[in-house]
Amino acid sequence: MKTRLFGTYFNQSRTRPLPVLIALALGLAGVASVGAQQHVSKRYPAGKNVRLQLKNIQGTIIVESWERDEIKVAATMESPSAHFSPIQLKDGLSIDVMGDNRGRGDVGDVNFKIQVPVNTSVDVETRRGDIHVSNIRGGSVRARVSSEGDIDLTGISASQVIASNTTGNIFFDGEFARGGNYEFNSGKGNINIRIPGESAFRLVAATQSKRIELGHFWNKSFVSLGGGRKYVGDVGDGRASVTVTNLSGSISFIRR
Repeated sequence: MKTRLFGTYFNQSRTRPLPVLIALALGLAGVASVGAQQHVSKRYPAGKNVRLQLKNIQGTIIVESWERDEIKVAATMESPSAHFSPIQLKDGLSIDVMGDNRGRGDVGDVNFKIQVPVNTSVDVETRRGDIHVSNIRGGSVRARVSSEGDIDLTGISASQVIASNTTGNIFFDGEFARGGNYEFNSGKGNINIRIPGESAFRLVAATQSKRIELGHFWNKSFVSLGGGRKYVGDVGDGRASVTVTNLSGSISFIRR
């Protein structure tokens, strides 16, 4: 009797060749690995001005706006032992992966994709992993990676933005609001800031590498300190406050 397996016929009375057994074992291991992942997706009602808080352990975090008055949380958990319990607040949603898994050991990556109303204030952090926040016009955006990971903030129009990591690049593409406060800090990585040419702000930029590129925004008001390690000055009327600190990487301002 013959059996068809993965497109090839084998005689059941014969011993399977060793390469075939290895291939089958690897294939089954792959299926088990995928099957072990947990996928969660849930929606929560929200107003037009809400707040999202997320404390992750490790994994990618994606936050983006959409046109619905609700928050959609989609997550993929690498380990079956990982779990989290979102708490719906009066003004938004709070997720604490770190607290919900305390004492459980290594729970692996928990990757999030969260969709929120455009006017949401976003406060997200993780120990390790990339953070992407896009098209947000809420009051504030805070993104923090305590260890290693890139931070991308695009289409941001908020009065307060804080982005910090230990190792990784930081990219900001948005607007500086009049009277707003903006802080970007990295220990090792490049910080790139892309803003409209007519932006007005007071800048304090410092890096040990001496690689500070102001491009279009350079003017005679800037003072160089520490042999080029720090620049202080105003662009336009200086109504927004911008502080950029990098321990060993570069700082670049790009005109949009």
